[in-house]
Amino acid sequence: MNDSSPPDESPVYSASGDYAIAEEVDARGLACPLPLLKAKLALNRMVAGQCLRVLATDGGSVRDFHAYAELSGHKLLHFHQSDNEYEYVLQKA
Repeated sequence: MNDSSPPDESPVYSASGDYAIAEEVDARGLACPLPLLKAKLALNRMVAGQCLRVLATDGGSVRDFHAYAELSGHKLLHFHQSDNEYEYVLQKA
């Protein structure tokens, strides 16, 4: 997916970023679909309620992570864009 703008029905994200992160995936420099694939693999190792932080530089990851959270039932607790870097915090369902 190449459109980097989040869908209109996006949830509201916390600006605080204060989450108990159980695992982190550094997907910077990886092209679509690798950031989402690495996130899915990490979530599979986690238990419900734990949080995963993902860092990515691929603009397509914005739409991918928003859609994935909606379809999978995992919560996208935090999204932040700074220049060409994206940060996501997902809570495993």
